[in-house]
Amino acid sequence: MRYLLLLLAPLLILTACDDLDTEAVFPKRQELERVDERGKLTGDGLTIGGGDEEAASGGNNPLGVNSFLWRATLDTLAFMPLASADPFGGVIITDWYEDPKARGERFKINALILDRTLRSDGINVSVFKQVKRDDGWQDADTEEGLERKLEDTILTRARELRVRNAS
Repeated sequence: MRYLLLLLAPLLILTACDDLDTEAVFPKRQELERVDERGKLTGDGLTIGGGDEEAASGGNNPLGVNSFLWRATLDTLAFMPLASADPFGGVIITDWYEDPKARGERFKINALILDRTLRSDGINVSVFKQVKRDDGWQDADTEEGLERKLEDTILTRARELRVRNAS
Protein backbone atom coordinates (compact mmCIF):
# COMPACT_ATOMS: atom_id res chain seq x y z
CA MET A 1 0.00 0.00 0.00
CA ARG A 2 2.84 2.35 0.86
CA TYR A 3 4.49 1.80 -2.51
CA LEU A 4 1.24 2.50 -4.27
CA LEU A 5 0.97 5.85 -2.52
CA LEU A 6 4.56 6.70 -3.50
CA LEU A 7 3.72 6.00 -7.13
CA LEU A 8 0.43 7.88 -7.14
CA ALA A 9 1.64 11.00 -5.29
CA PRO A 10 3.72 12.40 -8.21
CA LEU A 11 0.82 11.80 -10.61
CA LEU A 12 -1.58 13.70 -8.40
CA ILE A 13 0.86 16.59 -8.11
CA LEU A 14 1.36 16.73 -11.88
CA THR A 15 -2.35 16.72 -12.63
CA ALA A 16 -2.82 19.58 -10.19
CA CYS A 17 -0.39 21.62 -12.30
CA ASP A 18 -2.63 21.31 -15.37
CA ASP A 19 -4.36 24.63 -14.74
CA LEU A 20 -1.17 26.71 -15.10
CA ASP A 21 -1.19 29.29 -17.88
CA THR A 22 1.86 28.23 -19.91
CA GLU A 23 1.13 30.89 -22.57
CA ALA A 24 1.97 33.63 -20.06
CA VAL A 25 5.16 31.90 -18.96
CA PHE A 26 6.29 30.76 -22.41
CA PRO A 27 4.83 33.08 -25.09
CA LYS A 28 4.69 31.70 -28.63
CA ARG A 29 6.66 33.24 -31.41
CA GLN A 30 4.67 34.93 -34.14
CA GLU A 31 5.60 32.25 -36.68
CA LEU A 32 4.40 29.43 -34.40
CA GLU A 33 1.11 31.24 -33.84
CA ARG A 34 0.64 31.54 -37.61
CA VAL A 35 1.29 27.82 -38.10
CA ASP A 36 -1.14 26.97 -35.29
CA GLU A 37 -3.84 29.15 -36.86
CA ARG A 38 -3.47 27.56 -40.28
CA GLY A 39 -3.10 24.03 -38.98
CA LYS A 40 -0.69 23.01 -41.73
CA LEU A 41 2.57 21.21 -41.25
CA THR A 42 4.34 22.95 -44.14
CA GLY A 43 2.66 26.37 -44.12
CA ASP A 44 1.91 27.46 -47.68
CA GLY A 45 3.30 24.27 -49.18
CA LEU A 46 6.73 23.12 -50.27
CA THR A 47 8.04 24.96 -53.33
CA ILE A 48 11.26 23.75 -54.89
CA GLY A 49 12.71 25.54 -57.88
CA GLY A 50 9.80 27.91 -58.34
CA GLY A 51 7.34 30.18 -56.63
CA ASP A 52 6.78 33.89 -56.83
CA GLU A 53 9.45 36.53 -56.31
CA GLU A 54 8.57 37.04 -52.65
CA ALA A 55 8.88 33.33 -51.94
CA ALA A 56 12.20 33.10 -53.77
CA SER A 57 13.64 35.96 -51.77
CA GLY A 58 12.55 34.46 -48.48
CA GLY A 59 9.15 36.07 -47.92
CA ASN A 60 6.73 33.14 -47.68
CA ASN A 61 9.21 30.46 -48.74
CA PRO A 62 8.80 27.41 -46.49
CA LEU A 63 12.32 26.28 -47.36
CA GLY A 64 15.05 27.53 -45.10
CA VAL A 65 17.06 28.55 -48.15
CA ASN A 66 16.64 30.15 -51.56
CA SER A 67 14.65 27.79 -53.78
CA PHE A 68 16.56 28.76 -56.95
CA LEU A 69 19.93 28.06 -55.32
CA TRP A 70 18.60 24.78 -53.95
CA ARG A 71 17.32 23.59 -57.34
CA ALA A 72 20.45 24.80 -59.16
CA THR A 73 22.70 22.96 -56.72
CA LEU A 74 20.76 19.74 -57.18
CA ASP A 75 20.87 20.18 -60.97
CA THR A 76 24.61 20.87 -60.98
CA LEU A 77 25.46 17.91 -58.73
CA ALA A 78 22.97 15.52 -60.38
CA PHE A 79 25.76 13.35 -61.83
CA MET A 80 26.96 12.45 -58.32
CA PRO A 81 25.12 10.14 -55.91
CA LEU A 82 23.51 12.06 -53.04
CA ALA A 83 24.28 10.99 -49.48
CA SER A 84 22.11 13.64 -47.83
CA ALA A 85 19.94 16.60 -48.81
CA ASP A 86 18.26 18.88 -46.27
CA PRO A 87 16.14 21.63 -47.90
CA PHE A 88 15.40 23.33 -44.57
CA GLY A 89 19.02 23.53 -43.44
CA GLY A 90 20.36 24.03 -46.96
CA VAL A 91 22.90 21.20 -46.84
CA ILE A 92 23.63 18.87 -49.76
CA ILE A 93 26.23 16.14 -49.29
CA THR A 94 27.22 13.79 -52.09
CA ASP A 95 28.68 10.35 -51.78
CA TRP A 96 32.08 9.54 -53.27
CA TYR A 97 32.04 9.62 -57.07
CA GLU A 98 34.69 8.04 -59.28
CA ASP A 99 34.65 9.16 -62.89
CA PRO A 100 34.97 6.12 -65.20
CA LYS A 101 37.38 8.12 -67.39
CA ALA A 102 39.68 8.97 -64.46
CA ARG A 103 40.13 5.71 -62.55
CA GLY A 104 41.91 5.97 -59.22
CA GLU A 105 40.46 9.39 -58.31
CA ARG A 106 37.23 10.05 -56.50
CA PHE A 107 35.46 13.20 -55.36
CA LYS A 108 32.94 14.16 -52.71
CA ILE A 109 31.15 17.53 -52.53
CA ASN A 110 29.46 19.33 -49.66
CA ALA A 111 27.29 22.31 -50.61
CA LEU A 112 25.87 24.70 -48.03
CA ILE A 113 23.27 27.28 -49.03
CA LEU A 114 23.66 30.18 -46.63
CA ASP A 115 20.81 32.56 -47.39
CA ARG A 116 17.18 32.80 -48.42
CA THR A 117 18.04 35.39 -51.08
CA LEU A 118 19.76 34.80 -54.39
CA ARG A 119 23.18 36.33 -53.73
CA SER A 120 26.67 35.57 -54.95
CA ASP A 121 27.81 34.72 -51.42
CA GLY A 122 24.73 32.61 -50.75
CA ILE A 123 26.44 29.27 -51.38
CA ASN A 124 29.60 27.61 -50.10
CA VAL A 125 30.99 24.49 -51.82
CA SER A 126 33.67 22.18 -50.43
CA VAL A 127 35.31 19.58 -52.66
CA PHE A 128 37.20 16.58 -51.31
CA LYS A 129 39.47 14.41 -53.44
CA GLN A 130 41.04 11.03 -52.80
CA VAL A 131 43.55 9.09 -54.85
CA LYS A 132 43.87 5.29 -54.81
CA ARG A 133 47.25 4.02 -53.70
CA ASP A 134 48.48 0.53 -52.89
CA ASP A 135 47.36 0.90 -49.25
CA GLY A 136 43.88 2.31 -50.07
CA TRP A 137 42.35 5.73 -50.65
CA GLN A 138 44.47 8.71 -49.61
CA ASP A 139 43.36 12.34 -49.35
CA ALA A 140 44.74 14.61 -52.06
CA ASP A 141 44.63 18.30 -52.91
CA THR A 142 41.99 19.48 -55.36
CA GLU A 143 42.59 21.72 -58.33
CA GLU A 144 42.91 25.33 -57.22
CA GLY A 145 39.73 27.26 -57.92
CA LEU A 146 37.56 24.16 -58.41
CA GLU A 147 35.24 25.08 -55.55
CA ARG A 148 34.81 28.61 -56.91
CA LYS A 149 34.07 27.24 -60.40
CA LEU A 150 31.35 25.00 -58.98
CA GLU A 151 29.85 27.92 -57.02
CA ASP A 152 29.82 30.03 -60.19
CA THR A 153 28.16 27.21 -62.16
CA ILE A 154 25.47 26.87 -59.48
CA LEU A 155 24.88 30.63 -59.37
CA THR A 156 24.59 30.80 -63.16
CA ARG A 157 22.06 27.97 -63.14
CA ALA A 158 20.10 29.66 -60.31
CA ARG A 159 19.91 32.89 -62.33
CA GLU A 160 18.65 30.90 -65.35
CA LEU A 161 15.93 29.31 -63.22
CA ARG A 162 14.94 32.68 -61.82
CA VAL A 163 14.68 34.26 -65.29
CA ARG A 164 12.69 31.28 -66.58
CA ASN A 165 10.36 31.53 -63.59
CA ALA A 166 9.79 35.28 -64.12
CA SER A 167 8.51 34.79 -67.66
